[in-house]
Amino acid sequence: MKLTINDIAFGGKGVGRTEGLVVFVPYTLPGETVTVAITRKKKNYAEAALVSVEQPSPDRVEPECPYFGRCGGCAYQHIAYPAQLAIKSGQVEQTLRRVGKLAEVPMRPMVASPKPYGYRNRIRVHVAEGVVGFYAADGYSLIDIEHCPIASDEVNERLAGLRARRMPDGDYTLSEARKKGFFEQTNNAVAQAMLDLVERLITPGGSLVDAYCGAGFFAQHLRDRFEQVVGIEENAFAVEHARSHAEPHERYLAGDVAETLAEVLGQTEETSLILDPPAAGISARVIETILAAAPREILYVSCNPGTLARDLAALCPAYRLESVTPLDMFPQTAEIEGVAHLKRS
Repeated sequence: MKLTINDIAFGGKGVGRTEGLVVFVPYTLPGETVTVAITRKKKNYAEAALVSVEQPSPDRVEPECPYFGRCGGCAYQHIAYPAQLAIKSGQVEQTLRRVGKLAEVPMRPMVASPKPYGYRNRIRVHVAEGVVGFYAADGYSLIDIEHCPIASDEVNERLAGLRARRMPDGDYTLSEARKKGFFEQTNNAVAQAMLDLVERLITPGGSLVDAYCGAGFFAQHLRDRFEQVVGIEENAFAVEHARSHAEPHERYLAGDVAETLAEVLGQTEETSLILDPPAAGISARVIETILAAAPREILYVSCNPGTLARDLAALCPAYRLESVTPLDMFPQTAEIEGVAHLKRS
C-alpha cells in the first residue's frame, strides 16, 4: 500500500496512518510518500517493510554504510544530520510532555556530536562460524562487517585484526583503550561536552553526591568545586578505580544506590545530587529517599527519555525543572542522552 509518513517514533520508525490503523515503517522520514508491505498486523497498529520511496523528503541522504538497512545498529543514516538532531530533540520534549505530564518543558538546544561518523571508541562484535560482525535488524542473523563507519579508525583497525585471525565463536569488545571492567562513555567528544554542561549548571560549594557514579566520571571532574564528594556505585571494579584516583575529601561507596543513598544524604545539608542511572531509571525507593532528604538540586543524566519522564513526574511536585538538554552521544542511531536540571521548590 501507499502511505504518507507523518512522524518518527522513538526508536526510529516512521509513523503513518491508514483507515484508523497506525503503521510503523523503518528507514522513512516525515512528509514522505512511500510504498510499504505489511509484515505484522495487530488490532490498533501494524508494522511494515519499506518497498520504495515515491516522494522523498529533502532531508533524505545516501547512507555512508553499505550495511545500512540490514545491520541492526543504525536507524538514521538515511537522514541528514541536522534533521536527526531536530527529530531527537522533539522526541525528548514530546516524551516529557506525554509520559511525564509536564506542561512546560524548558528545552535547551541539542548538543551535537562533532563527528557524525567515526565517533565510537569501542564496539562489540560477534563471531559465529567464521562470520564477524553485528546482528541484523531481526536480532537473529549475523551480518559480516568489514568496516564500521561510526567507529573510529583505531577501532576499525582492531576489527581488521580480529577478522584476520580465526577467533573462537563468541562476543568481543574492540576499543581504543584496554577495557577496564566498568562502563565508560562511547563518544569522547560528547562525553566531554556533557561534563562541561553539568559543570556549568551545578551549584558549587557544600557537598556533591554522585549516585551511579561509575569510576567517578562526574565526581572527579567536579571535586574541586565542593567541600565533600561522595560517590555510590555497585560495580566493584569502578569503585576500586575511583578510590585509586580520589583526593582526601572524596569517598566512594560500593553498593546499591537504593540502600545507601538515604544514609549519605542524611549526613549532608547543602547538597547537589547527580543521578546517572541505567536505562531503567531510578526506583520508587530512590525517589522516596530524594523527596525525604530534599537535596538543593538534582542533575539527572538519562539515556532513556521514557524513564526520565516517569521519574521527573514523581520529582517535580517538590522540584522545579530548570532545563532539559539533549545530547547526541550516538549519531546515526535512535539513542538519545539527556541532562535534566532540577532545583528544590
